[in-house]
Amino acid sequence: MSESRVARLKRLRMRAWRRGTKEMDLILGPFADGCLAGMDEPRLRLFDTLLGENDQDLYPWVTGAQPAPAQYRDLIAEISRSAIERHENAHLTKNLDT
Repeated sequence: MSESRVARLKRLRMRAWRRGTKEMDLILGPFADGCLAGMDEPRLRLFDTLLGENDQDLYPWVTGAQPAPAQYRDLIAEISRSAIERHENAHLTKNLDT
């Protein structure tokens, strides 16, 4: 029996939020919350595969400290942009509140 789309999205969100490091939880979790529902099947497969990578490899790829493998470059770039935008928006909101 194959996994339904709803079950798959739920599983991927949980895996994105429950990583081995808090840093990757905070990068991948919000990305999954905001982007998974809009992904097509090939992109979901790629994200699922990416979640199988070690956090010790993922973090340098997302931060740009090391180049990501070719198969992940576009997805890692999207994840990085998303994290930067969230950080900038949080900083802007904090400054508006003070």
